[in-house]
Amino acid sequence: MQDVIRINQEDNVAVALRSIEKGESLVIGGSSLTTLEEIPQGHKVALKPVKAGEEVIKYGFRIGYAKENIDRGQWVHVHNIKTGLGDLLTYEYEPVSGNLPEGGHAVFQGFRRTDGKAGVRNEIWIIPTVGCVNSIAKALEKEAQKLVGGSLEEVIAFPHPYGCSQMGDDQEHTRTVLADMIRHPNAGGVLVLGLGCENSNIPVLKEYIGEYDEQRVKFLQCQDVEDEQETAMALLEELAVYAKGFQREPIDAGELVIGMKCGGSDGLSGITANPTVGAFSDLLISKGGTTILTEVPEMFGAETILMNRCESRELFHKTVDLINDFKNYFTSHNQTIYENPSPGNKKGGISTLEDKSLGCTQKSGSAPVKGVLSYGEQVKNKGLNLLSAPGNDLVASTALAVSGAQIVLFTTGRGTPFASPVPTVKISSNSSLAGKKNNWIDFNAGRMVEDKSKEELAQELFDYVLEVASGRKVKAEEAGFHDMAIFKQGVTL
Repeated sequence: MQDVIRINQEDNVAVALRSIEKGESLVIGGSSLTTLEEIPQGHKVALKPVKAGEEVIKYGFRIGYAKENIDRGQWVHVHNIKTGLGDLLTYEYEPVSGNLPEGGHAVFQGFRRTDGKAGVRNEIWIIPTVGCVNSIAKALEKEAQKLVGGSLEEVIAFPHPYGCSQMGDDQEHTRTVLADMIRHPNAGGVLVLGLGCENSNIPVLKEYIGEYDEQRVKFLQCQDVEDEQETAMALLEELAVYAKGFQREPIDAGELVIGMKCGGSDGLSGITANPTVGAFSDLLISKGGTTILTEVPEMFGAETILMNRCESRELFHKTVDLINDFKNYFTSHNQTIYENPSPGNKKGGISTLEDKSLGCTQKSGSAPVKGVLSYGEQVKNKGLNLLSAPGNDLVASTALAVSGAQIVLFTTGRGTPFASPVPTVKISSNSSLAGKKNNWIDFNAGRMVEDKSKEELAQELFDYVLEVASGRKVKAEEAGFHDMAIFKQGVTL
């Protein structure tokens, strides 16, 4: 195993792949270097002297400026480096092309819905229209487990605190997200559970849902019936009969839509886990599939890489708006645009937002950008898509699911147990985390700095995703975890 890695030949820092003691002698690119202080795993060491005000380079790009003179062999982190980012920027379209691997054919065993979409799970979802009926939804989830069997895999309630006392975009987001959930192909049946007096009531929500299969989607307004529990269970029994009529069948991998997100990142995330997901994305796209990248605030500082991979000038301008609209969202709430990375990120070795963003965007691989989606918008174009959503893990992962992702890939260097509405694959950036939190981690990309190449790991991850799409449960599913979080921006009445 290597001691340190220099990611790009232009870099003036390297990343420690293990904790390195003060005074250790290292060999990097044929040159020896003695560390002047301890360098924790995932953190950076200076490969050459960097004067105060000079650029610190990692991934071949600037990740900030030195706050003071930094000596060769010195630890480089938040104490001696600062962000170089400003606020709103002007961008020029300088298109670049990427190389995808050879295509080929692959299949998974999925569920074909009557609207033609493909699902990777056959579940009944209970969707409350308003937080007031959350407790009823959870009680129904518990009672309805007796219906599980055959091809019906689970009954899941998705409580949330919204649906009333909302205004403007918040109300629109709630209605759009709930409608997207109701239409999601991983659900073989859906019970929409309303109260009756809420803003986003069932009659209003039906306008957002559009056409639907009346056998697959049932509605209940609790204020309209004497015993909502009894009435709801009768509807769930009907949905169970319908859902059990679906069976897994071979479906081309080109119909997979995979969301990509990272959280609890460390200094190895941009070296192991995120590049593995990027290579996976290219592999899936080469077979006709679709990936979605989100968490816009963690594109700041690396956005030009994505902008210049846009397939057209129109998509370039949409990506510019994607970035600047999120910056304006921050400033409209009197918040600092670059209040990032998090304490956990810093402990793991990430020093600035540029450092974090350049690692984050590794998940996009090299494919051209084919679509740019607003929050809650359904994916339409095959290939790589960018989605407007914040960096918050639960909110962003939910956003990926409602835009059409049947599975979410979540890379992490620190670990997290959360889930989303769809199977959420946890990918560790280091082997220590994979061993310590085996009950959370599904795939260990930390092997890239041990005994595996990026291409080998990408193929392993691709094969694993096909298994998950064919019914293999991820760790969060085995634990019974299912989360949903809607993006809230404005006033609560």
